[in-house]
Amino acid sequence: MHFSFTDDSYIKGLFQASSPLYEHPSLCYNYYKGAWLKHPAQNNLAPLSSDEKVKIINDFVSRPQKNIDDIKNYDELLRSQFGNYFAENFPFKYTRKYWGLEAKELETQWVKIRMHFPDLEQVLKGSYEVQKDNFYYTNFMRYPKKGGFRSVLDKCRDGLDIRFNKEVVRIDTKAKIVYFGDNSTQSYDKLISSLPLPEIAKMIDDVPDGVLRAADRLHHTSGYMVSLGFKRPDVAKYLWFYIYDEDILSSRVYSSSLKSSDNVPNGCSSLQAEIFFDSKSRIPSKNEVLNNTIEKLSAMGLFSKDDIVVSDIRFEKYANVTFDHDIYKNRGIVLEFLRQCGIESIGRFGKWEYLWTYQAFESGMKVADHKLL
Repeated sequence: MHFSFTDDSYIKGLFQASSPLYEHPSLCYNYYKGAWLKHPAQNNLAPLSSDEKVKIINDFVSRPQKNIDDIKNYDELLRSQFGNYFAENFPFKYTRKYWGLEAKELETQWVKIRMHFPDLEQVLKGSYEVQKDNFYYTNFMRYPKKGGFRSVLDKCRDGLDIRFNKEVVRIDTKAKIVYFGDNSTQSYDKLISSLPLPEIAKMIDDVPDGVLRAADRLHHTSGYMVSLGFKRPDVAKYLWFYIYDEDILSSRVYSSSLKSSDNVPNGCSSLQAEIFFDSKSRIPSKNEVLNNTIEKLSAMGLFSKDDIVVSDIRFEKYANVTFDHDIYKNRGIVLEFLRQCGIESIGRFGKWEYLWTYQAFESGMKVADHKLL
């Protein structure tokens, strides 16, 4: 989704030096069975029917009480925090759409501040009226006024020799040589890599079988990004929103035109939808995903198909790190091997962590600073 909300003054200043930043309030919504609920849904139940609110609140009050140390998986965490009905109809469904797995297949250390766990008073108040308070994990989302999100890096890449379109195909860690698909090579003293761990493990000479098995067992999602441009300025109503209905493939939708008007021509607006799948499952074709996205989002009343002037769909093999129960064991095996080879890993897929944009940048900055000392 690409926003920055770091409190680190140095990184914030570095991003802002490239382009002045908008500070958007972290106000987002949820779509569920035709209703729009302010985020987080668990304490903004007011738009739901009385029958559904009763089911949610009744199960919240009688939810299974578990000590955090006794919770074995994400399924148990959600039931213990929200009750069965809300867990099964909201985060369970979203888990299948976002992670491509059942909640019981995920561990819980990744959750941290990403999810709000309300008390009974918050749930009750939110069932009567939409809450004004922000329960998101940050109050503001920052985005460049000009140049799109990539412009936050303009200043820090000044004067650097960056080579694009170079595919690494082999790494000889003993001779310290990187081989590229265009038959060129590059020697190195220190190697810093943001390559996904399952990819880099296959590129290094003489990798032990145990390391290759661990790398192959690292779970992740793949996904599509569908971008739609409209000949109307008012299609986007919310900066971003989540969708729980499982017949709609899109799990999260946001608007680049609301992020910055510089992202669209005058008189136009845009939406971008994210569609994720477990990388080891069947992944639908581009046409199937694009058609579902347009059909379902238009059926939600967001736009008419006649409003669309441009559509684009792109596939990304690595979308998110999946926190299955063996992630830490397998990740540790691969990272330790890379350290022994003298390779420092950075970024979301290099460290195999659920890093936000500024955290991924920070991981590289820390390694670079250490290497320069």
